[in-house]
Amino acid sequence: MSIGMPSNPPSSYTFEINEAQGERLKAILEEKGFDFRDLSYGYFAAKLRKCGVNYYHSGKIVVNGKDAKEFIEFYLEPLVLQTVVTGYEQYLAKEQHPEMFEPHFGVDEAGKGDFFGPLVIAGAYVNDVIAERLIEAGVKDSKRLTDKRAEQLTLEIEKIMRSNSGAWEVITIFPEKYNELYAKFRNLNRLLAWGHAKVIENLKLKIKNCPRALSDQFGNPRLIEVELKRKDVEIFLEQRPKAEQDIAVAAASILARWRFLQGLKKLSDQASYALLKGASKQVQSLAQEIAEKGGADLLEKVSKRHFKTFDEAMAGKLL
Repeated sequence: MSIGMPSNPPSSYTFEINEAQGERLKAILEEKGFDFRDLSYGYFAAKLRKCGVNYYHSGKIVVNGKDAKEFIEFYLEPLVLQTVVTGYEQYLAKEQHPEMFEPHFGVDEAGKGDFFGPLVIAGAYVNDVIAERLIEAGVKDSKRLTDKRAEQLTLEIEKIMRSNSGAWEVITIFPEKYNELYAKFRNLNRLLAWGHAKVIENLKLKIKNCPRALSDQFGNPRLIEVELKRKDVEIFLEQRPKAEQDIAVAAASILARWRFLQGLKKLSDQASYALLKGASKQVQSLAQEIAEKGGADLLEKVSKRHFKTFDEAMAGKLL
């Protein structure tokens, strides 16, 4: 008997395996006579009587059905995992964080700390089914992903949304428009609040009955609330630090990051400079070079004007 198996076990269990374990799993399933079929976002789905096994590209496997517990105890643990499992990730996630699987919007942004490139604000709608699909696909906070993985997951997120009546929204504010808005708001947090509220407003038009939105807390919580009220958007808004631990916010963070990277490349092509992420010394040196060769007009087209790097580059203080 597996240690830690819930006394009232769920019908679906999630584990994470490596490539070698995946090969062993497939061999066992073939030996036991499981029927195989193709699986979206995965290597295969296999089923025998009342037990199904899905193996995803993220390395996660989902075992479900009335015979799942028996398969785990007699085959998966001793022959594939070669250990006694002490918990079941998705079951525990649902038990400990049921609100993550309830219908809601998640909102996050990318680019606010980058001198070059746009500010991007994105939102994603999830319900129980979509949340599970996103977890299976390997969605997590975009800061834990490579650029290439962010691109791959963006495509998977969009596919999951399309096939499960989900919705997403992305607003990209390129530097020229960003600088114009910043001059109007005179405060980054107020600009962010306007953008977050706009994304929630647009999502609410797509999923009218969504009751709740979750955003990372970046300033006074009243800022977004005021913007939503001004737009006549009625929704319960929650803001908290590290909101990207929520699957909807994590999906939004990935969508925002990939659109930021696309925007940075577009600006690089237009300006004929390989623009850099962040606000490092290398970024400052590049800003100085652009200021000297292209002047304020070019620098303002590719960067955020309110960063002190802008004025220092124009004054020739960065080299």
